[in-house]
Amino acid sequence: MGYDLASITGLLAEGKKAFESATDVDALEAARREYLGGKGHVKGVLGGIKDVPKEQRGEYGKAANLLNKQLTEAFNAAKARVGAGASSAKPGIDLTKPGTRREVGHAHIITQTIEEIVEIFGRIGFTQVEGPEVEDEFHNFDALNIPQGHPAREEADNFYLQLTGPDWDAKPVPMLLRSQTSTIQIRTMEKQQPPVRVIAPGRVYRPDTVDATHHFMFHQIEGLAIAEDLNFGDLKAVLELFVHEYFGADTRMRFRPHYFPFTEPSAEVDIDCQMFKHLKKPWLEILGCGMVDPNVLQAVGYDPEKYTGFAFGMGVERIAMLKHRIGDIRHFTTNDMRFLRQF
Repeated sequence: MGYDLASITGLLAEGKKAFESATDVDALEAARREYLGGKGHVKGVLGGIKDVPKEQRGEYGKAANLLNKQLTEAFNAAKARVGAGASSAKPGIDLTKPGTRREVGHAHIITQTIEEIVEIFGRIGFTQVEGPEVEDEFHNFDALNIPQGHPAREEADNFYLQLTGPDWDAKPVPMLLRSQTSTIQIRTMEKQQPPVRVIAPGRVYRPDTVDATHHFMFHQIEGLAIAEDLNFGDLKAVLELFVHEYFGADTRMRFRPHYFPFTEPSAEVDIDCQMFKHLKKPWLEILGCGMVDPNVLQAVGYDPEKYTGFAFGMGVERIAMLKHRIGDIRHFTTNDMRFLRQF
């Protein structure tokens, strides 16, 4: 098809009208193909420049370029008005096709265990508290009645830190990763006077060789209650509530005499219930406990003649492993989704 100046003027008017009258994506696409497509009028006009006599070529070229410019602008304006996202129509959503399921995450089994234990003690007034994981020797040892020379303070049994900087260089203070969450109890007692009733979960660190039952990082939960006239019977009542709520009403519990530097008298608690019959062991140790040693009360400024208290602590991984029949502590930290999805 040949084009001249008159036909170009006519195409400009027709094209503008076609774009302005388009009311949907399909109509706009049809107009685009007719005027601006690969085989449309504008391509034909531009391609016909070479066939125009030389003396008319300048005027024809200006008209062709103006046609291309103004129809392109008309198309863009129509596209914005109609809401087309591209030069061709996009398919809609097929509601009959199956969707892509997004996996919903959940708390890690250790977090779940901590939250469940904290909730049980929270029912009887224990408030959750936290503390730093990098500690000084006073809070990790001295205040807990673990004096200089005690085997628990050996460098081989702790992660001591070499801290540098202006403050530490001027006054070096031995620091370490806490080996027990009892440090949180000490810091809590330093901040408030009795009565105290707190539950303290957190990570602790000991340089143990990693195997099925040991790890250099694990979690503890420790509880502390300080008031006037608390006794071992109160401790027993609190632990019986926890054991029956967490492990089941059929659970039996017993106390065995033990030694801890920060409690006196001290005991370990064993349980026996249907949940563990597959282990073929009549009793399983789950935690340690005792009455707070007077030296600990004095270290934080409490009067041991006026106040008494009890404390208890348990390893979260051990509790979770017992309840969920997990045979290797390393499963908690390997990020194996096959394991984590079970809980």
